[in-house]
Amino acid sequence: MEIRQDDPRAPHVADLLTLHLEELRSVMGEHAQALDASGLSAPTATFWTVWQGDMLVGFGALKQLDDTHAEVKSMRAAPAARGSGVGRTILQHIIAEARKRGYARLSLETGTAPLHAPAVSLYRSAGFLRCDPFADYQASPHNQFMSLDLSR
Repeated sequence: MEIRQDDPRAPHVADLLTLHLEELRSVMGEHAQALDASGLSAPTATFWTVWQGDMLVGFGALKQLDDTHAEVKSMRAAPAARGSGVGRTILQHIIAEARKRGYARLSLETGTAPLHAPAVSLYRSAGFLRCDPFADYQASPHNQFMSLDLSR
């Protein structure tokens, strides 16, 4: 798999990003916190795509919250690539980049629906632990929060 820094507004990203947003909104409603292409293009966000040959198989982003804290945003594997290691590959890349940038903490928000169980399992296996809401997030029955201490 190849990881490329990319533009979330690029045409080759549009279908997978639309699927991502629609799927989250279908199970989380107004509690879905995923960023659209505009949000993923913000100066505080870095967006990567994952490729197998010439096929887009996933994406993920890192968003700076402050000088010591960043957030994993919008991780997604393409439906045909689920279970193939795409999620682990992009998550490891995001964690490595967060360490390289000197962040002490990496957090994320995800859902509580059965759809999110594989992602939560992946995050736990990477060392993320449950935490309180961070940044501007508000707790709801539809979301949960996790954090990884990078200062060790």
